[in-house]
Amino acid sequence: MSNFAHSTLGQSSYPRLTRSLSAVESWGFGLTAHISWTALVPAIHAALGSQAIFVWIPAVIFGMLLNYQVKRLGIHFINVAGGTPNYATKLLQNYPGLARYAAIGYLLNWVSYLSVNTIVLRDLIKVNLEPLGIACPEIFLDISFTLLPFIVAFSGTRALSILHLFFVIPAFGLLMTFCVQGLGWLTFSPVSPGFFPSSWSSLSFVDWAKWFFFVTYATYSCETASSFVADSRNPTQTLRFLDIAAWMMPPIFLGGSWVVMRLATNPNLKDNAFLNLVAASQPFWGRFAGISISFLLVAACLLGSATVVSNCPRILYQLALDNHISPVFSVVSRRGVFVPALTLTLVLCLIYLIWGDVARIVAVGNIGWFVSFMLLHLGLWLRRDRPEVLFPRISLAILLLEVVVLLVGGFAWGWLNLLIGLLSPIAVMGIDAVIRGVDFPAFHPSWWMRRYRTRPVVIIKDSVILQVSILIFLLCSAVGVGWLFGVKLNNVATAGGENIFVVLLMSVAFVGVAIACWTSLPQVVAIAEAREAAEHLFTVAQDGILVVDNQGIIRQANPATESFFGVNPSELRGNHLNKWLPALVSYPEQWTKRSEQILIGNGKNRTLEVSISDRPHQDFQEYVVILHDITQRKQAEQILRYSEAQLRQEAKQLVSQLVHSEKMSSLGQLVAGVAHEINNPINFISGNVGYANQYIQDLLRLLQLYQQNYPNPVTEIQKQTEAIDLDFLIADLPNLLTSMKVGAERITEIVLSLRNFSRLDDTEMKAVNIHEGIDNTLMILEHRLKPKSSTNLAIEVIKEYGDLPLVECYAGQLNQVFMNLLANAIDALEEAVENGLAVSEAEREWEVGEKALSTPQIHIQTQLTSENQVVIRIGDNGIGIPEKVQKQLFEPFFTTKPVNKGTGLGLSISHQIITQKHQGKLECISALGKGTEFVIVIPLNQQPI
Repeated sequence: MSNFAHSTLGQSSYPRLTRSLSAVESWGFGLTAHISWTALVPAIHAALGSQAIFVWIPAVIFGMLLNYQVKRLGIHFINVAGGTPNYATKLLQNYPGLARYAAIGYLLNWVSYLSVNTIVLRDLIKVNLEPLGIACPEIFLDISFTLLPFIVAFSGTRALSILHLFFVIPAFGLLMTFCVQGLGWLTFSPVSPGFFPSSWSSLSFVDWAKWFFFVTYATYSCETASSFVADSRNPTQTLRFLDIAAWMMPPIFLGGSWVVMRLATNPNLKDNAFLNLVAASQPFWGRFAGISISFLLVAACLLGSATVVSNCPRILYQLALDNHISPVFSVVSRRGVFVPALTLTLVLCLIYLIWGDVARIVAVGNIGWFVSFMLLHLGLWLRRDRPEVLFPRISLAILLLEVVVLLVGGFAWGWLNLLIGLLSPIAVMGIDAVIRGVDFPAFHPSWWMRRYRTRPVVIIKDSVILQVSILIFLLCSAVGVGWLFGVKLNNVATAGGENIFVVLLMSVAFVGVAIACWTSLPQVVAIAEAREAAEHLFTVAQDGILVVDNQGIIRQANPATESFFGVNPSELRGNHLNKWLPALVSYPEQWTKRSEQILIGNGKNRTLEVSISDRPHQDFQEYVVILHDITQRKQAEQILRYSEAQLRQEAKQLVSQLVHSEKMSSLGQLVAGVAHEINNPINFISGNVGYANQYIQDLLRLLQLYQQNYPNPVTEIQKQTEAIDLDFLIADLPNLLTSMKVGAERITEIVLSLRNFSRLDDTEMKAVNIHEGIDNTLMILEHRLKPKSSTNLAIEVIKEYGDLPLVECYAGQLNQVFMNLLANAIDALEEAVENGLAVSEAEREWEVGEKALSTPQIHIQTQLTSENQVVIRIGDNGIGIPEKVQKQLFEPFFTTKPVNKGTGLGLSISHQIITQKHQGKLECISALGKGTEFVIVIPLNQQPI
């Protein structure tokens, strides 16, 4: 498939997101950035000390304004998935290159977040395993923590959002407790070092720009809930959470940072997140500080990774819908899995993971992220006249500040990092160009759509065995791991065992959910869907459905049963079914599986088809009874039996009429077409013959003048005059033109006759000249009236036309009748001329005689009776028709002609036209040896039918 094939796929063919997420689940994703503060604050605190608060304050203000702006954009773009980066593409729709760059820069930062989380978790486990004497399987942990959220995301259930919500609530609550309790302890505790520091260190603009650039990693990402607006069941509630998320920023980012700044003052802590947060919380949490901070850090990493695999595919999906990247990323499975988008996200995560340098990954990822928001603010300024833009002037001011911060802070983090960060989105755009250009099936949405349409849903029939086996495996593994750590903890006198317990606990929870997503959860979802489908069918079915127990007592009834029994379904429960269907006696196990029952109610008898099937349970037996009303079908069957012969006859006539009508319609179209095509050149010839005659007469007069004035022409002219016989030419040329004119007029008459005969526009009843229709038909058949050879005779036509007024009729159909009758008469006369005539008095059959017909004739007579009946007689002096054949003349498909000489439809259709269309009569009068006469009688005036 080429790029053209991509472009031909309209957006209507892309599957849309179903609104399956609750508002609370989308809120959970919106808290991820707040919890990520735990990983950022130690680094800026170690670098700036108390001056870090002056970086956090403007970053938080800008972040809060951003939340309000994104909320307004979300209300305007309520069906746009992916949130902020895809809103930016809408604002920059006139600059598609910048729009694509902004969205991909935003995406790469989130992707880098997952890789950083994986490395942080691995290092945390490694640090806690070393005192236990256990070697850390680094590669295994890297791959496991990277794949873990993807395994859940690929399952196609809501397990990821529910799992995220389950842990984000306690983690966020614990974080808020840290901030509030820490500020309270600083304010009121007698051993507090004081709420404010005794001195402030200096802060250069370069340092401020460098770390402002860094903290926007968290403060700009509190709008994550907007990414899930398109598949939220209540998008308004999801967007409303952005207000809450904005006002959660000051207590966490400012209050929490203040607590760390005042309590984690030991310079040996450096930028270690765990040590700084433990030092800050230990004064008011005591011995619970270590395990609480471990939970916060592990939660921040795992929940951040879950948000990445939920957010990034939606960004790619919307970019594909808006034609910014390959359409393949718009593909979504029936269960809402973004398989191509998830796959690309996984590939990018693995690239970052292989790189492995956390500091470089954060710096590079943050550059694309920062530029993305710069372009968002640019788009807000460019679209400042739009109602969805809240603070255009503030956006412009923030943009100008961000430009300075990017240049100063970006170079402060290293020019190479800045260059890589700026080029990374372009590299991803290059990957997308390759996907668009390579002719590989999996790179085209049609391949995925066919796969989703044809791939069956795999349901394990006996899932109990699988679930029990998994449960046994998990329990045994948990006991084994617990025993191993118990032995190690007893042998090694060290603190920190509870930290590894927290990591193990949350990791096992994620692993357990991942296993369930591929085992039990699909079964649960399938069962729930099957139950909903069954309940829906039970409710909307037009047939009555009853559930009875083994005694025949009704236990359930669907709404349709009310139309059968005339009572509310609730009143049916507790009654035996034979109360309404007396034939169903005794117990259901003795009932016939399928039977017809008579239901008497409201004075009417109704015939029901009753189908019964058993539904066994472990503790009881019940039966499903389906009632289908077949009363109308029975009545129809009875009517059908009584009228079968008549219907067969009507069907036979209808077939014959259709066949003949199609034949005559085709003939009429052909005749009209030929007449039209002939008419144009004949009109040209006929119209120009007169002018040609005039021009020739002028030339002849001119020639005569030359002869008079130059009586003695030169020798060469004399020779040419004798060669062409000029005197004869002058005398014969007018005669030639006259005969050409006569021929053209003759052709014109024939064309007119063809056009009158075809009468394709005569679908309505009109008053017409019957004689004109007969004459036109005779003109068409004139070639058959002439002798075919010297041995054949011409057929003489004798007309005895009466004085007929215009007759109301279907002219085209009546011409068909004339054509059929005259053609049959010609056929009979030709046969008589060729074979002669002899009649066997004994058998009254046709035979070849000894004498031939001397003068074949067709006699046509018309007259108007006193009852205003028009009578048309068409007779011939041919061999006649035997009496027994006359009885079958008007039956469809009956013919005495050999194969390929006739269909046997002409007289049948003629009879229908006269009798049904014109309320007239068509009779045949014939005697062997005396010829045949067909008599047509139709009223002069009649109503159309």
